[in-house]
Parts: sequence; structure tokens; C-alpha cells
Amino acid sequence: MFNAPPLSERHQNILRATIQHYIATAEPVGSKTLVEEYKFSVSSATIRHALGHLEKAGLLYQPHISAGRIPSDWGYRLYVEQLINLDNPNTETVKQSLQQKLQGEHWNFEILLQRAAQILAGLSGCIALVTFPQTQVIQLRHLQLVQISGEQIVVILVTDSYQTHSLSLDLPISLQEADNQELLEQELQILSNFLNHKLRGQRLSQLASLNWQELGQEFACYADFLQGLLQQLQPFFRPSPPSAMVIHGVSEVIRQPEFSQLDQVHMLLHLLEQEQDQLFPVIFDVGEGPGPARPEPSVTLRIGAENPLESMRPCTLISAFYRQGHLPVGSVSVIGPTRMLYEQVIPLVESTADYLSATLSG
Repeated sequence: MFNAPPLSERHQNILRATIQHYIATAEPVGSKTLVEEYKFSVSSATIRHALGHLEKAGLLYQPHISAGRIPSDWGYRLYVEQLINLDNPNTETVKQSLQQKLQGEHWNFEILLQRAAQILAGLSGCIALVTFPQTQVIQLRHLQLVQISGEQIVVILVTDSYQTHSLSLDLPISLQEADNQELLEQELQILSNFLNHKLRGQRLSQLASLNWQELGQEFACYADFLQGLLQQLQPFFRPSPPSAMVIHGVSEVIRQPEFSQLDQVHMLLHLLEQEQDQLFPVIFDVGEGPGPARPEPSVTLRIGAENPLESMRPCTLISAFYRQGHLPVGSVSVIGPTRMLYEQVIPLVESTADYLSATLSG
């Protein structure tokens, strides 16, 4: 992780001006440009010395020996975290545009996602990605144990979306040899009631962290059985990625100078069109998925090399979750060149996610 070096106020101002000029022009920035356009009350030699210091700190670099400087990924990271103001009056633009375009009674949430992505892409100048709500943020509604033979039972799970899953398990050896099958059925019903009391309303992904040996203390002969049940339920613990996402704004972004090389364009298009399964874990923070037990910032950024996928290394990914109640169920993201208007795009992503949350939870 990058640790930002301490910078004097002068160095901060010069770094801010360099990044802002490069974002606006896509041209390397030299000391003469900074002196002429930003009215620094110091000499060109002082500016050159400051640029050299910022380059040694890893915040700027020269694409060619005779060229000016351009921001590094670390430079953009420091710029976003320390040098810009996100309290922009334009942050309400997305909400107002959505409200205006969605007036009327004949719409559904899928149409809302389509229009939200279209508006976000147009206002940000980036590729907008909006995922459909996840169907696998599952909570347990009911669990039932049913004996099907002297050696096996079926575990039936019913989720909050009324999906049903079942699996077969072997009974503990001590219970397979039980003489009174009617008593065993009664005991399984008591155990079912006990598990429902303990587990109802919990997300399946949370069950993996439960101490099943502790649950088994009240039913000692079932301790190993409950541990086996945990292992059999593991496939249900991992939320599957959303089934689809809405994408807008590709044609405009690939015209940017950063994508002048065709191989970079092909890699990005291939990711968006053919490899969305690789993109979902990046958007949803690699593997764990969003959840109320795992706090996260309202907006997350992956800048350049911070992206794990090679096809996204020339890009910045900005994402925010939208929620149903307090539970994150989907994501609003933009992908664009690292040379983007962060002070505008970050609030736009956050505002879009907030609007979707309010609509979904209203």
C-alpha cells in the first residue's frame, strides 16, 4: 500500500496544478506552463526543482526525457485523498436528472437501472456499470430435518426468497442403531425447531462463522452431524455474482488518448463483453461480497495498478453499493482513464447509488 510522503504546501499546490492541467489536456506538464497558467509567485527554476522532488517521491514521472511530467498512479491516489474537494454543487445533478427522466407511473427497476447507467455515463464521461440486485444475498427462513431411511436424513433449507435447497446426510452411527424410530423422529423435529430458533433470519454466508460445536452441546450426539452439515452447506455460503449488469458509455471512453493502442481497447472490450465473471469480484471487493457486517467506505477507488486485472491497469474503477434497507444488493461503478475528473465523478457515482437505494427501499 502506498504511504503518501509529507509535502509542503507549495509542493501540494504544484502537484494539484500539474494533475489538473494533465487531466484537462492529456499533455505532459512542464514548469513553464505552470508558471504561465497558474500564476505561481516563484521562478521557473523553483517549479522545476519542485517537479523533480515530486518525481523522486513517485508522484509524477516523465514519459520521455525531454518531456514534462504526468501523474503516476500514486500521484492520483494522493490527489484524491488529500488535494481535492468533493463537496461539489453538481452532486445533485444525477438525482435531479433521474427524477426528471423517470417521472410517470410506467417504469420498473430494470428500466431504472438502464436509465441510471445512461445518465451516469453521459455526466461522467466514463463507462458506467450498474449491476442488477444480487439474488444470492440469502437469509435462512426455515430449516427442516426429515428422515428418509434408517441411515439418512434430508436437510431442507428455505430462503427468504422462498428458494428451496435440499441435501442428504448420514445420521450419526449411534442414531442409526436406535431402536425406537418414532422417538428418533421426535428428536429430529426438536432439533429442527432448535436450529430454526438459532439460525432463522441469518444470511447463509454468516453460518460459516458459527460455532457448531457449541450448538451441539445441547444435542451432544449430533455434534459431528452438525459439523458435517456445515461442510455440506459451504456451497451456499458464497454469494453468486449478479446475473447481469447494465453498461453504457464505452464508445466515448475508448476515444480517449489512453486507448490509442488497439490492444488496450480490445482487452477492455473483451473484459466487458466476455469476462464479466472476472469483473464482478473486483467490483464487489474480491470474494467476500458486500455485507452489513463488513464496513466499507461509501465510494471505493482502484487507480491504475491497484486494479488486479491487466486489462484495467490504464483505468480507474470507482464503485459504490446501492442498498435495500441496510443491506448492499448491487453496485454502481464507472471505469475511465486514470486521467479523469475525480472531483466530479466520485460524487456522481455516490449520488447514483444513493438514488437507487432510496428507490429500492422506498
